[in-house]
Amino acid sequence: MRKSNVALLQLCSGDNIRANLAQIEQQIKQLQPHVKLVMTPENALLFADTPVYYKNAETEGSGPLQDAIREMAIRYGVWILIGSMPLVSKDDPNRLTASSLLFDDQGELKARYDKLHMFDVDVADSHGHYRESDTYDYGKHITVVDTPVGRLGMTICYDLRFPGLFQALRAQGAELISIPAAFTRVTGEAHWEILLRARAIENQCWVLAPAQVGRHGATRRTWGHTMAIDPWGTIVGLNADTVEGIKVHVDTSGMQKLREQMPVMQHNRFQPMLINPQTKSE
Repeated sequence: MRKSNVALLQLCSGDNIRANLAQIEQQIKQLQPHVKLVMTPENALLFADTPVYYKNAETEGSGPLQDAIREMAIRYGVWILIGSMPLVSKDDPNRLTASSLLFDDQGELKARYDKLHMFDVDVADSHGHYRESDTYDYGKHITVVDTPVGRLGMTICYDLRFPGLFQALRAQGAELISIPAAFTRVTGEAHWEILLRARAIENQCWVLAPAQVGRHGATRRTWGHTMAIDPWGTIVGLNADTVEGIKVHVDTSGMQKLREQMPVMQHNRFQPMLINPQTKSE
């Protein structure tokens, strides 16, 4: 049973790393004290294009971007989830992964998740053509890790559209699921809230979704609408379009009773397929 405050940051990140880091730190300062875990959106440290991602990509556990977050976690005594940043692929040093990293309040890297599903779609907006697989390798593992707030399953943005992943995280004991995102304005307005609430209800988990908002370069626009949703599907925290964080009180104490009263996992006749499950505990 855990009751803790989580900070969900809503950012407007770009290609200026120093400005992105300053934005993160400013929001953490505003939301302190009494926050256990801080979550940032997808592309939190760098929102740019493929050449810039390659130029700034780091190896796991080493590099100035990770050092900056590690120092911030220690300075403010909080766990920090970086929604995504470019890392060198473990399988091919000439390729990247879009990776979500979780640091504890001592600056230690506790978990890594590489985005499983690439956003290779055409959208009716000014950017039009999205092909993440041109830049990133597909992830190969799911990640579930213990935190001071609860057992956390990790996803990134487009993963939201694939319910089998969320069922697999629940099967591995997830109580909370992070969905750091940079949803386009077009797809966000149509589907963001519906999908978030569905994933929370289906899996009887807290869904915590920090988001990018605003303009990023000449053609990219993101939807925002950072949300926290409880296991019943109730929106308990929302920031529509302001560049600032929100603090949410996460209480998992009633989760077990809900799951016993409506035992959907036991009733499910389609068992979730685990993709090389990789779980971590602390």
